[in-house]
Amino acid sequence: MATANVTCAKPGSTNGQPVAPRTLGPVPDLERHLPSDWWRTLFNSLYLKTDGDVVENAENTRREVDTVIQAALLEPNDRILDLCCGQGRHSLEFARRGFRCVTGVDRSRYLIRLARKRARAEGLTVSFHEGDARRCRIKGPPFHCVTILGNSFGYFEQKSDDEAVLRNVARLLAANGILVLDVANGAWLRDHFEPRSWEWIDQNHFVCRERSLSKAGERIVSREVIVHAERGVIADQFYAERLYTADQLSDLLERVGYQLVRVHGAMHADSSRGQDLGMMAHRLVITGQAPKRTVTKPARSAPSHPKVTVLLGDPSLPDTVKVGGKFNAEDFDTIERLKQGLAELEGYEFSYLDNHQNLLKALVTNTPSFVFNLCDEGYRNDPFMELHVPAILEMLNVPYTGAGPACLGLCYNKSMVRGIAESLEVPVPMESYLGTDDTTATLPATFPAIVKPNYGDSSIGITKDAVVRDTAELLNYIDWVRATYGRIPILVQEFLSGAEYSIGIIGNPGLSYKVLPPLLVDYSGLETGLPQILGYESKWHPDSPYWTQIRYVEASPDEELQRQLYDYSNALFERCGCRDYARFDYRTDANGRLKLLEVNPNPGWCWDGKFNLMAAFEGLRYADVLRLILEAAQERISAQAAVPATA
Repeated sequence: MATANVTCAKPGSTNGQPVAPRTLGPVPDLERHLPSDWWRTLFNSLYLKTDGDVVENAENTRREVDTVIQAALLEPNDRILDLCCGQGRHSLEFARRGFRCVTGVDRSRYLIRLARKRARAEGLTVSFHEGDARRCRIKGPPFHCVTILGNSFGYFEQKSDDEAVLRNVARLLAANGILVLDVANGAWLRDHFEPRSWEWIDQNHFVCRERSLSKAGERIVSREVIVHAERGVIADQFYAERLYTADQLSDLLERVGYQLVRVHGAMHADSSRGQDLGMMAHRLVITGQAPKRTVTKPARSAPSHPKVTVLLGDPSLPDTVKVGGKFNAEDFDTIERLKQGLAELEGYEFSYLDNHQNLLKALVTNTPSFVFNLCDEGYRNDPFMELHVPAILEMLNVPYTGAGPACLGLCYNKSMVRGIAESLEVPVPMESYLGTDDTTATLPATFPAIVKPNYGDSSIGITKDAVVRDTAELLNYIDWVRATYGRIPILVQEFLSGAEYSIGIIGNPGLSYKVLPPLLVDYSGLETGLPQILGYESKWHPDSPYWTQIRYVEASPDEELQRQLYDYSNALFERCGCRDYARFDYRTDANGRLKLLEVNPNPGWCWDGKFNLMAAFEGLRYADVLRLILEAAQERISAQAAVPATA
């Protein structure tokens, strides 16, 4: 729970409503009147009235949750515990963002009841519980992240109680789990707190505040007198918070056993009344990884190739697929999250290779024992040369993850995949192929249609204007594609307007093989007038409505449709020569008939991509997905090595 300028009734409250106060008049020493357990009765309806300008401020909440997600590198399937959650503002915002396993715990019965009421009103799934941060226990698996936000740390009279909170959090965290603390900047507040202030909080109430340092200088003690314009004083109360500097809090976390303690900088709040921010004025954001502990895990066989070289695109070279023609902030964040995920995998030692200028020399002079091939940008960031990377590895006899050059080359050609699908009796859209020298005179007039380059992935050449409704729009878009990308082959397909699905597979036929739960593309939030497609904007433009308004949810197809999704995908995986992992995209036509859109060997491996989202439906984290891909590849390679060579 947050404490900007915390209020409550004194000496008690009932159902969140203050009882008649005992007023003291002038007080020369605030600390003498401070109850040791002030926090037991403080957080009620008056708290939300006096502090609502900060703790009921939606923009503050969104900004704070943004900070937590970035600091802890959270994924949608992570289990999150919002400790000292108050009225649930952060918990509910996590749920709005698509986090599926969120729990809130707070000491205040009034605030927990309010949090549950708000969750029901919004249809959000959050589990709220009453509990003491020093000793609460939550049933179920441990948490990937525990947050203590909004300045909710340091309430207790004794430092040992603060340490007890941190030790309890350590028990609640999973191995490598992250604690995120958002606390007052003690160094700043000692020099800048306001000894006295007052403000109107609505048309009828105003609050007067006094603050002073405790005798030991370790806490700020505050007094609030809340006055009704007609009824007079309705609350006179005292509260305090321990002041920690960044160094002191880091030392405390490390003493308890937390690892990789990091200070992420300042957290600032706004007041909707533009008044006194109190303890919320300047705060620190600090994270720490759960202390190491001995955990008995099911035995997992050691990897056959523990030393892994991760091969990536080259951020120093141009990349025509990306916005602005180069790696951007989102790409570097994706790489950092990849490294964080791989760092969780036990038994492996990872190194990284992304310099394509000297790639051949590096591979020859220091040949890797195994490569995790995540270079979907292609050699020298040329998508036409994606197949060249595994070709080089095969010439050097280096084992690697994912599809081989033949599969990548085949699936890069959409019309070739269509031919294979038809041979397997997998339904495909009606389509016309326009070669480099063909004119548009013979194109069919079946509309609406979608126009796309025959070669490529990442939705290159597919924008919101790719869906055409008449001959004029068709010719205009063909002209635009050729003007932008040259005289490349072009496909004109019937536009499928029904539900859009994806299926992910990890493993290899005859070995470990997992089909992930199906994903549905939810276009219901997309603004009216925009064609419902996953084009270039949906993958590369964060400010586009295609990025912000499309959701990806777990699909619930009927039994027959699910059978088709699985059967078609299994057949295409084997016939196209996919290995280790792949994704298959489908869409239904206006009559509900399922048709193939694309086969994606080595699909996007980013933490927020479709493939990882499908894995999340099964409860897998990003690190789990990376591990399963590595294990599938190494199992395949070991099986191939065990087969005797034929004459």
